Amino acid sequence: MPKHIGMVGVASIGSALCYRHLFRIAGQTLPPDQHPPFSVFNLPWHRYLEAVQRDDWRAVAALLHQSAETLAAIGAEICFTPDNMVQYALPLVTRSSPIPWVNMAEVVADSVASGGHRRVGIIGTSIVMSGSTYQAHLGVKGIHITKPAPDDVSTIERIILSELAFGFISESALSELQRIVDRMGEDGCDAVLFGCSEAALLSERGGWSLPTYDSSVLVAREVLRLATEDAG
Repeated sequence: MPKHIGMVGVASIGSALCYRHLFRIAGQTLPPDQHPPFSVFNLPWHRYLEAVQRDDWRAVAALLHQSAETLAAIGAEICFTPDNMVQYALPLVTRSSPIPWVNMAEVVADSVASGGHRRVGIIGTSIVMSGSTYQAHLGVKGIHITKPAPDDVSTIERIILSELAFGFISESALSELQRIVDRMGEDGCDAVLFGCSEAALLSERGGWSLPTYDSSVLVAREVLRLATEDAG
């Protein structure tokens, strides 16, 4: 039997997109009787945002831990979150968690390394682009993360918080992001990481001048693999 997957939701649109990714992959790769049971638990997004804005990662970890406990209580055997912003708090959660966590940053780092890319631009909120979550995991594999120029960081943050987080992207915003990725290529990047949980709204549009990595798709694929590796 496949393991029961638990997803800790943070941003609702990103959670919904990741759910879609995971079962789209399951539909393409697994017989129907091997699709895993799946549960989602969401605490209010504003509680995470307030804790992050205070730079209170222990509070973020407490929210993640509460969610994992809730999922474990209803039968989940492994858990993950597709939210990039809160990945920094995972080391504070995993040791005391009632069920194992899948670390999205580790999954992304493994994928980028296997793809042979060595200088990767990043698209995400300012805390993801400037923080150490991806930089640490990719750095140990010899991969350099390059964040955009300060003006571009502001543009990306605005687009994520005013459009992507609500489930859409305008043509003008998409063009702005494509120009930013073009500049990343001119600065020496050989790929770009979409490090926001709504990345599908970008990666599914195409037209990017660099190879792209979608953090949400990558973690969905890995969680599904772990949940079904011993099923049969």
